[in-house]
Amino acid sequence: MNSGLSPSDPTLVAAFRSALLHQGAIALLMLVFLCLLWATARTWRPAGSPETGGATAGEPTEARARWLLRTGFGVLWIFDGILQAQPKMAGGLATQVMEPIAASSPGWVQHLVNWGGTAWSYHPIQAGAASVWIQVGIGTWLIVAVHGPWSRLAGAASVTWGLIVWVFGESFGGIFAPGLSWLTGAPGAVLIYVVAGALIALPEGAWRVSRPGRLVLAGLGVFFAAMAVLQAWPGRGFWQGSAGGRPGTLSGMVTEMAGAPQPHFLSSLLSGFASFATRYGFAVNLVVVIALAAMGAAFLTGRPRLVRYAMWSGIVFCLADWVLVQDFGFLGGLGTDPNSMIPLIVLFSAGYLALTPAAQEAETPARATEAKRPGARSVAAAGALAVILLGAAPMAAAAVNRTADPILALAISGNSTSLNLPAPGFSLTDQNGRTVSLASLRGKVVLMTFLDPVCTSDCPIIAQELKQTGQMLGAQAKNVELVAVVANPTYRSTAFTRAFDRQEGLTTVPNWLYLTGSLSQLGAVWRHYGVAVENLPAGAMAAHNDLAVVIDPAGRIRQELSSDPGPATVSTRSSFSVLLGQYARQALRQS
Repeated sequence: MNSGLSPSDPTLVAAFRSALLHQGAIALLMLVFLCLLWATARTWRPAGSPETGGATAGEPTEARARWLLRTGFGVLWIFDGILQAQPKMAGGLATQVMEPIAASSPGWVQHLVNWGGTAWSYHPIQAGAASVWIQVGIGTWLIVAVHGPWSRLAGAASVTWGLIVWVFGESFGGIFAPGLSWLTGAPGAVLIYVVAGALIALPEGAWRVSRPGRLVLAGLGVFFAAMAVLQAWPGRGFWQGSAGGRPGTLSGMVTEMAGAPQPHFLSSLLSGFASFATRYGFAVNLVVVIALAAMGAAFLTGRPRLVRYAMWSGIVFCLADWVLVQDFGFLGGLGTDPNSMIPLIVLFSAGYLALTPAAQEAETPARATEAKRPGARSVAAAGALAVILLGAAPMAAAAVNRTADPILALAISGNSTSLNLPAPGFSLTDQNGRTVSLASLRGKVVLMTFLDPVCTSDCPIIAQELKQTGQMLGAQAKNVELVAVVANPTYRSTAFTRAFDRQEGLTTVPNWLYLTGSLSQLGAVWRHYGVAVENLPAGAMAAHNDLAVVIDPAGRIRQELSSDPGPATVSTRSSFSVLLGQYARQALRQS
């Protein structure tokens, strides 16, 4: 039995890297095309038209608060996209990030996340690459689009994708799960991206007054006050450094983070803080509660002087939490973002800058020069949108494709072996008592495996894979025969094969044959196809090879592959079926 799908499987990693390189080349070509198109369009300007098409030197300057949000979250989105390109991300995000986060949430959240994660688990390469380009595209769009509809649309794109990630990738930021704490990232880092995107999407004129800044700070003030109450609430374990000889809630979280793959000095730093929190748990939590309450109260006043003090102290406090509790948020090979502290710092710093917009209208020469070139900005924004579509299109296609990528099967079982050998003949009895020979199946593609009627683990899985393959082939199924040979010498009567057929629902498959026979007949077939079996006591499972053989209509073996999916999931079963179906169609074309 295989151990299942590994995120670091070389087959998956190589396919993911190949997809990124291929799509990256396409993105580069699209950007070059747009630049050439823009350069060509400039040569078609009517005589006497202004050199700078459309903008004037008096174009309004962007408010510094909006600039900080736009560039800050643009950089964060690009950084998140780079993190999505980590080698283990394609194979590991669904099972090692999304599912564990959702595991402590209510059942309806788990069902929603599992439903949304189907596209990823069925098509990890397409979904993984798509996430990279969508996030890099959004980040680039935010940075290059300074003014006008393009800029506001970039903010709206940040909101849309951020909500998708927050719901399906972060399980609503864990707000429905126990143990919710600001220290570990509540209410989800990506929700801050959503708020920032909504602010960027506001009309630019709104930033010329202090109202957006006051609203942002008021909202943050309420948020920090609520987090202080939640942190101080009795019975949640944050006041105890240890309980019953075990680490308390906070020290336990930090200890878990210290175990993630990372440089030794960082794990030592976290282990030291975990020990400190275990010894002085009450004092640590008291400092956190006071700091959160003080920041909330200062932000709620809306007074620039108090907000400034709260901002600088908040930056220090957030950075300390980012290092000592959140462990930078992205280490270990499957981190998708730097967690919540850095986005939060950008957000409340922008809120402070927005309090005094009139004093922040000084325009630097570089920004003044850039403001006179809306054509270049529009081309860059269109290029960023093209990059997003480069990722969104295959992700949308994967979402509607209900069969899994065969790369999953290849990753679990190893690459199949291509052959061109004559298939050894045989003459056995099917589940209905009829004699079937391999020669009688000439003219059809034969997908053959070896099954144990009382096997309780992988054998039923393989049978269902063959059944699903027949269903996937559609009209071509009439040219394909699904054949299973008994692989347990203890159970070789037609009674057992019929019982297995009924149990697995295989009686509904018209092109399904389950073959058995005498021990000498079966032994000859096992030897010819390299299948090792043992004569075990009644009720025991035979030790046999799990393989599938593809025989073309001319009676020649074309492919041989392991058909054992390990700990099977819906996606891996579907993947093996798709792979077998591909080989069947290939054999039909070769005939």
